[in-house]
Amino acid sequence: MKKIKGIIAIAAVVLLSSFATVNTGYKIGDIASDFSLKNVDGNMVSLSNYSNAKGFIVIFTSNTCPYSVAYEDRILALDKTYASKGYPVIAIMPNNPTLQTGDTMEAMQRRAQQKGFTFPYVMDEGQKTASQYGATKTPQVYVLQKTTNGNQVKYIGAIDENYQDASAVQHKYVENAVESLLAGQPIKETQTRAIGCSIKY
Repeated sequence: MKKIKGIIAIAAVVLLSSFATVNTGYKIGDIASDFSLKNVDGNMVSLSNYSNAKGFIVIFTSNTCPYSVAYEDRILALDKTYASKGYPVIAIMPNNPTLQTGDTMEAMQRRAQQKGFTFPYVMDEGQKTASQYGATKTPQVYVLQKTTNGNQVKYIGAIDENYQDASAVQHKYVENAVESLLAGQPIKETQTRAIGCSIKY
């Protein structure tokens, strides 16, 4: 009987640990720590590199996820529109490349060249940044605003509500969030559900 109770107790700890893992990561209003991640051009990229930025559009994405591929043109459009306004895109590839062989640095470099990425496409080696942010999907977006206290998380979630057809999009979540920040207005939808592929931890 004692043995059974012990097994139940261990199972309960494991279950609670799994819930703790799910609930980790940044929430709206948290201050995001900086990172230093290798870009496809070989240089290291950090938020602190952008001294003139007003904030950032941090997007966890990958080569191998069909959802991410479907959004590539829209990610390019976000960078084209908002980098000059102070909100550049930084794309982070969070998958473990030994589990997802299409997400190696070499594959990332080929993809960035093929699509003409205008933004950094960095690898999250060791997956520390994705874990810290609490990212679970690709693509998943974190809009940060630079404040006196640091880079504050202002939006978490999807780029929009229709990955299949950009022309049919009715809710441009990221665009609306950044426009609100630029206008000094509150963001109406600060969090949405990211729809995509699970990050391969």
